[in-house]
Amino acid sequence: MWTYQAPVADMLHVLVQVLDAPAQWATLPAHAELDADTAAQVLSEAGRFASQVLAPLNAGGDRVGCRWSPQGVVTPPGFREAWAAYVQGGWPALAAAPEDGGQGLPAALNMPLNEMIAAANHGWTMYPGLLHGACEVVRHDAVPELRARYLAPLVSGQWLATMCLTEPQAGSDLGQVRTRAELVAGQPAANGAPLRISGSKVFISGGEHDLSDNIVHLVLCRLPGAGAGSKGLSLALVPKILPDGQRNAVHCDGIEHKMGIHGSATCQMRFEQAEGWLIGEPHRGLAAMFRMMNSARLHVAMQGLGHLEAATQNAWRYAAGRVQMRAPSQPPGASPEQGGDPIAWHPAMRRLLLGLRARTDAARVVALRCAMLLDEAAQHPDATRRAAAAGQVAILTPVAKAFFTELGHRGADDALQAWGGYGFVAEYGIEQTVRDSRIAMIYEGTNEIQAIDLVLRKLLDDGGQRAGVLIDELAAEAVLCRTDAALQPFAEALDAQLDAWRQALAALLTGRDGDAEYPLRVADDMLAGVGHALLAWAWARIARCSANPARAPAPGGRSAQDWLDAARHGIDWLLPQAQVHWARVGRRGAVLPHLARVAV
Repeated sequence: MWTYQAPVADMLHVLVQVLDAPAQWATLPAHAELDADTAAQVLSEAGRFASQVLAPLNAGGDRVGCRWSPQGVVTPPGFREAWAAYVQGGWPALAAAPEDGGQGLPAALNMPLNEMIAAANHGWTMYPGLLHGACEVVRHDAVPELRARYLAPLVSGQWLATMCLTEPQAGSDLGQVRTRAELVAGQPAANGAPLRISGSKVFISGGEHDLSDNIVHLVLCRLPGAGAGSKGLSLALVPKILPDGQRNAVHCDGIEHKMGIHGSATCQMRFEQAEGWLIGEPHRGLAAMFRMMNSARLHVAMQGLGHLEAATQNAWRYAAGRVQMRAPSQPPGASPEQGGDPIAWHPAMRRLLLGLRARTDAARVVALRCAMLLDEAAQHPDATRRAAAAGQVAILTPVAKAFFTELGHRGADDALQAWGGYGFVAEYGIEQTVRDSRIAMIYEGTNEIQAIDLVLRKLLDDGGQRAGVLIDELAAEAVLCRTDAALQPFAEALDAQLDAWRQALAALLTGRDGDAEYPLRVADDMLAGVGHALLAWAWARIARCSANPARAPAPGGRSAQDWLDAARHGIDWLLPQAQVHWARVGRRGAVLPHLARVAV
């Protein structure tokens, strides 16, 4: 049966030993009093909630799903109570600013929380998934009156929020949004202006549910006279319940019947002259919404990592207990089982299991490094350091969203193989992980959109300058590894990946002038190549930490040798895949012929 045990020891090892987060916290005034012991207490409690409260609801939520009626949406049994406990524990407010009612803890602790709850119960996690981003929008873009009314209930989790972008004709192309916003008579088009919103939205996660009394919808819309395309979009705050306690003209016309995340209500929403208020400047709604979207993309990245972790630990446990045939060799000191050996002893399974573990370890190192950069960009007293960190986060965000969700889904699919035919059966749970993980590659900007964003806006826009700074910083790890002869393979693997990145970037910079489509053709491979370069950096960092007795894992966790074995498997068995992606990026002449329209 599928289970989930939050990997708190692994997370703490990455934060404290591999990345030395406490040293960074000491340089940030807002987190200067935070230490490793406090971090351990926070993550241990978060792990208990994820493992003991959310994980037991996962399979039932998948089987029962949400129930829609004209009166509203009922979530699966236990979801409402779990949300109440989450709010009571103060978890929604973990990383929010103290002046807004939050606890003010760093992203480096909030992102592990996001990983844990996504791994334990992806469907349930969809409800608070947009909350942090919504708080950021209201905090930075709303007028004081709206901030005073809506920010505190959102920070605490008393109310939940949605992001209403997509329409039937407007998926990735938000320039086609048609939802209308009308100014109330006599009111100027200014931030905070009262509006009447009319239109329909689809694929709205948590658009209606029974977890909170109010739902705050952030809606992309068009004011009268707005220009065409995305530059004409504005953002409105539209609550389910109005300040006078009356129900707003916001309707859920149905929920989608989906491949996975059945516990999440994916809603078809209709606004009929619904009352709302303008957030931010007119026709600048997408700029405000991007605060929410970037937060959501990192949250989705952690969903990918959560699925990879859940698939990994379940596959390892099943393979250790499933006895089939004699293995060609046994672990040192092991006694052969009567009638066969655990399938975990067989070479094919060792390769599968080590691959899952290696990717999980490295992805977590990259994710938590990204979280530390977020903290530095927000809190470092030096403006130059803040700007440099923000520049690195800009590159890492699309990579993390696309690459980690790819790893999560492909990893779950690979892990299913450990069960053989039983993996195809619902009772064993891994097939739910495969189904649930697939959506993360699609929503919050498809992975293809992330690749285009990375290449056009993050790598080429400034002539590769930000990327060059990041590459140089990653290369410093190879220099450190070269001081230990045993770590030479990690230094060489990392250097090779960074050289390939530099060459691919140079090819894009020179090749785009003669072929504007070239960067778009190879964007997916460029992102995958960068993703593998980041894994190489993480494996080198893990190896250097494992070789240092002063940074040994805490008792009760995995051994330093276990971490080192997984990292070595990464550079030996997984990193060669990167060469396929780098080679494709270098093939400027490989064109994609246009496809003739197919008559229907």
